[in-house]
Amino acid sequence: MRAAWAIVVVSVLGLAFAVVGPDLFPAPGGSSLALAAGDHVVAFEHQGRRRSYLVHVPPAVSSGAALPVVLDFHGAWRSGWGQRAWSRFDRLSDAEGFLAVEPQGTGPLPGVGRTWNASGCCGYARAHEVDDVGFVVTLLEDLARRVPVDHTRVYATGLSNGGMMAHRLAADAPERFAAVASVAGPFMETGFASDRPTPVMHIHSRSDERVPFGGGAGSSFPPLGNDPYPPVAATIGTWVEHDGCPRTPSEDPAREDASHHRAVRSTYGPCRDGTEVVLWTLTGPGHVWPGAPSTWRSLLLGPATSVIDASEEMWRFFRRFSRPDAPPLAG
Repeated sequence: MRAAWAIVVVSVLGLAFAVVGPDLFPAPGGSSLALAAGDHVVAFEHQGRRRSYLVHVPPAVSSGAALPVVLDFHGAWRSGWGQRAWSRFDRLSDAEGFLAVEPQGTGPLPGVGRTWNASGCCGYARAHEVDDVGFVVTLLEDLARRVPVDHTRVYATGLSNGGMMAHRLAADAPERFAAVASVAGPFMETGFASDRPTPVMHIHSRSDERVPFGGGAGSSFPPLGNDPYPPVAATIGTWVEHDGCPRTPSEDPAREDASHHRAVRSTYGPCRDGTEVVLWTLTGPGHVWPGAPSTWRSLLLGPATSVIDASEEMWRFFRRFSRPDAPPLAG
């Protein structure tokens, strides 16, 4: 009985922290125009809202060369700080020389209940028709005023609602993104702004109960007011058709970790203009970022996993692609 109450208490405290987020605590860095190597928090006004993002600038900035950008979107009811703790793109940023950026969503109060307007989901952002696509484009322009940005190598990813946002950006602003990836966040859009193909990686567990692999309502608390989630097959099918890929993928041998979690990589390609669509199908993990350590969140979201490191797999995928025809950023 005590163990059960302990799980309830930890779950409630964890949910409260996820909903309110680390805005309760001071953030490192500052918002001066030029950004040196290290962590910074930047805020600006967009359409009457105070918006912000976290950015980790790698030591490579000292070379003066333009740097690639990885935008890393948090899930619903979470924060950029929480997403960084999971994806740890800041560490990879130092090793590989790209800018790791965690944008912050919007909620009913500052730091409370943040979500992204990913078209069919989620929460406050969707209900209030927040212009998150416009916010992201403005963010990139703001970032380019502060540090040299390689506008041909901008990438987007995220978890759950954040992954849905990455899919939406590739559909609505394809000229800006060289490739996108998603963990457990299906494509919720209804169409594309243009016929430009975009390389896409999607990672999803068959054991995910929050956003089911086969689609449907899933389970979320508090409720998000979203449409039923489409099955992963629909997300992949949409991108395969849009990018002009072969219908039959090639498959790598399955991977397995000490917990007997499995991961299979299916690759559709080559597609139009040299693009590619990749699906990682996992079995065993919950609604989590693969490769992230197990924390209290596992009580809420299901088992963590080491069967793949999502961040490393994404970066290996991203760095193969650029968007030479991307318009310069008005930085």
